[in-house]
Amino acid sequence: MMKKIISTENAPAAIGPYSQAVKAGGFLFLSGQIPLDPKTMAVVPGCVACQTEQALKNMCALLESEGLTPDDVVKTTAFIRNMDDFGTVNEIYAKYFAKDAPARSCVEVAKLPKDVLVEIEAIALCK
Repeated sequence: MMKKIISTENAPAAIGPYSQAVKAGGFLFLSGQIPLDPKTMAVVPGCVACQTEQALKNMCALLESEGLTPDDVVKTTAFIRNMDDFGTVNEIYAKYFAKDAPARSCVEVAKLPKDVLVEIEAIALCK
């Protein structure tokens, strides 16, 4: 079984020793996406809704690079700085997963890279 490293300029470059995504065993494993603008690599300023939107746009860019959509996602994990933002994150998240939502975990964490408010990782089933 082979693994293939996935990279696209339409999503932020890795900021550490990891790949944007890895395809293996019929799945695409996306590294956690934080709200970085892929062109500038700067954190998108603003509220948790703005940052959630950018993290999910970055996720979609990686999916699209492999001909996939959010409908192909089977599992996500959301890391949020404040569980009081759970409803706001859900509101934005629901726009991307309107039907047949994937399995998901959501956990509050003390700190995220670059002091962002949200990070979302995903696993998608390849076509």
